[in-house]
Amino acid sequence: MNAAPALARRIEVGALLPGEGTLSIAADVFLPARPAAAPAALFCLPGGAMNRHYFDLQGAGGFSFAAALTACGFIVVTLDHLGVGDSSRPRAGFALTPDLLADANARAVSALTAELRSGALGEAAPAALPTIGVGHSMGAMLTVMQQARHASHAALVVLGFSSRGLAAALSPEELRYADDPAGARANLVRLAQLRGGDPYPEVPRSAQGRELFAGDTADRRGVDALQRARDRLLLTAGEFSMIPGSCVPECAAIEVPVLLALGDRDMAGPPEAIPASYPRSPGVTLLVLPGTGHAHFLFPARAQLFERVASWCRAVLPGH
Repeated sequence: MNAAPALARRIEVGALLPGEGTLSIAADVFLPARPAAAPAALFCLPGGAMNRHYFDLQGAGGFSFAAALTACGFIVVTLDHLGVGDSSRPRAGFALTPDLLADANARAVSALTAELRSGALGEAAPAALPTIGVGHSMGAMLTVMQQARHASHAALVVLGFSSRGLAAALSPEELRYADDPAGARANLVRLAQLRGGDPYPEVPRSAQGRELFAGDTADRRGVDALQRARDRLLLTAGEFSMIPGSCVPECAAIEVPVLLALGDRDMAGPPEAIPASYPRSPGVTLLVLPGTGHAHFLFPARAQLFERVASWCRAVLPGH
């Protein structure tokens, strides 16, 4: 199953960086053929080295999150971060910190939600149309940070992410800032620049990466479809996501329901330890997908994931 053709949008988010002019974010809006009686919009952010097409993987195997959730009556909106895909790519790429990206994404979500409510993109949605933030990996981190800074959404779906970071991938200098969120933030651009001169590097393919994302149980049709979603890495944001504890304060500030979904072969550490990161959430639900690596949509358990996301969203939203 593939999603119906998307409405392509480009949303101006302002002059966020000196000398770069007005920046804009590219988005695809997927409208359900049969809207739910009480509709909601899911705003989806991709992870590192991926673009918005991650949420609409094409093929006969049913890999598309957008197709599955629109079939359940939800509106699905996929976005490219600044610097990724069809969004603006500033020359000052190292300045794309997680805080700036979260602010830009919040502006895009606000503008697109207003368009949906006004009927500018089709039949007008309810004036109180609720939104749910959905993020994968680094995109999940940015979803959490956006929520902590702007309270954009009524609930969050957090895929393949924890605040544990990736200590094994860090240098001794980077590890100095483990569990020191303020220090990590203050030194972030410097640390990213130490990794190389390109703020948008290509991530080399490796056997370790293939095992982590796909492994031997992934559907090869999905692996092939994933190539369209591959993109440059946002080095500064990626650096922040790898430092253990960097976004602990943001996780602790979340005050909406959270669905955590991870593969049992994922990269976020022991899943049962993650819910404690959200002490102020009124309800944290943990879903561990069997036989699943980091790119959840490529594995047989994706059907379970899509069904659970839909049922959970209905359960946590008023009127559903």
